[in-house]
Amino acid sequence: MYSAIDTVWVLTGAVLVFAMQAGFAMLETGFSRTKNASNVAAKNVVDFLLGSLAFWVIGFGLMYAGDGSLIGGLKFFASGNYVDNIPNKVFVFYQLVFCATSATIASGALSGRMKFSSYCIYSVVMSGLIYPISGHWAWGGGFLQQLGFHDFAGGGVVHMAGGTAALAGAMILGPRLGKYNENRTSNAIQGHSMALSALGVFILWIGWFGFNGSSTMGISQSGDLEKVANIFMNTALAGAASGTITLLISWFRYHKADISMTLNGILAGLVAITAGCDVVTQAGAVGIGIVAALVMGAGIEGIDLLFHIDDPVGASSVHGLCGIVGVLMTGFLSTKGGLLHAGGTALLKAQAIGALCICAWVFAAMSVLMLIMKYTIGIRVDHDAEIVGLDRSEHGYSGSFMPLLTDDSAAEKSKGELRTIAHEVEDEGYVSDYKVRSVVIITRENKLNDLKNALNEIGISGITVSSVMGCGVQKGHMESYYRGVEVEVELIPKVRVEVVISEVPLQSVIEVTKKVLKTGNVGDGKIFVYDVDNVIRIRTEEEGVAAL
Repeated sequence: MYSAIDTVWVLTGAVLVFAMQAGFAMLETGFSRTKNASNVAAKNVVDFLLGSLAFWVIGFGLMYAGDGSLIGGLKFFASGNYVDNIPNKVFVFYQLVFCATSATIASGALSGRMKFSSYCIYSVVMSGLIYPISGHWAWGGGFLQQLGFHDFAGGGVVHMAGGTAALAGAMILGPRLGKYNENRTSNAIQGHSMALSALGVFILWIGWFGFNGSSTMGISQSGDLEKVANIFMNTALAGAASGTITLLISWFRYHKADISMTLNGILAGLVAITAGCDVVTQAGAVGIGIVAALVMGAGIEGIDLLFHIDDPVGASSVHGLCGIVGVLMTGFLSTKGGLLHAGGTALLKAQAIGALCICAWVFAAMSVLMLIMKYTIGIRVDHDAEIVGLDRSEHGYSGSFMPLLTDDSAAEKSKGELRTIAHEVEDEGYVSDYKVRSVVIITRENKLNDLKNALNEIGISGITVSSVMGCGVQKGHMESYYRGVEVEVELIPKVRVEVVISEVPLQSVIEVTKKVLKTGNVGDGKIFVYDVDNVIRIRTEEEGVAAL
């Protein structure tokens, strides 16, 4: 006999978990650049679209059908009965939204450079194969569950697995253009909206109470209400403790409150408490949150600065490392067999084995998948597509056009090549007439860094850069569709570079510009030269050449 109250409880929790997809979309979009915002959101959408179908068709069976130690069974379309107090379809839906959460964790780590088609394949394989197999080990009667592995709500099965997939994917995909310099130092590429990311974190935090709380699978039995109350408090306290510690650390180290790291700190605590939220005390939850904050901060910096793995949202650390923290800390702090309370090591050993096995499986499977796609269909968009943004190159959507930053691309030409070009022009012996002139160059966005560096080689360091839209005689037509209707795009995004010169010969500027920008194709750009009547330096009130 099904319990109505248990059914409503589980369905409510499942809907809250489903709403976390919106939280992930907002969080990851805010941490991304504007030109990739729609692409990031689209990846979160397909995680539920394709992932749901894959999990329903085959994933659920691999996870729950059968009692094998390593794998469930090939039982298609989620058929059968697996719980007594709620309808099976409710249980399937509940597991489906958990699967979607695990799959979508990697989307932020792979943002800004991965082909949308390849990501769709990842979403299907992650939801239909990778996640269900390790999920079976821990939840479906597999060897980890038999060993005593405790993961109440998915800190290991969902978050640790998703973070591990993010790490493997980011390693093989490679960093975004301009992320790392030739000397291996890292460049900060800021997200475009911390407000949007903060909204995402709050949505995720709300959803987390459903994520953890409804994992009781009911509230009708004696003691369920007290258990749920403890889970809710632990979830709130762990997130608050981790976020607070992260905020204080950023304030102490940089004398500024780093919003992005604080948001990640909140999530780190929520991830870490998920595995043991039902078996730790409130003090234990705070302790888990503090440890998660320290590990998350060190992990994000280490993955970036030491290993040079580009994870734009920190998913590898927040979900992967902090998932491990939560699984292991449960072995220490559980009131039911933890080392601190019971003095035994059995649970801790089971937790360590579980973390090792899940991480190893997901990392290996994800690596194989990414490598297969890399050497067949490809996993990364080309250079120009990445520079103009995946919104436009992958979806034909230009609504997110924003001013181009100078760190958006790595230079196509090496500094040595640019230096050679500069020397060739200087060897021509052009002489300045010392007139003050403005030189305006309009060209492709992906040529900005090459042009800037080449101008610097001939002594021009002061430039003004802006993004513009326009067309030449070819009318700049770019095929694009919105809701099935062709969009007439006659204005193509370009970059406008302006320099004011006097001592540097005008012809040197022109020749360097032509050598760097000329490809022989339509769209190379134009150079405009204007006389400048006067220049005034506001600070000193100098005028003319002296003001330059």
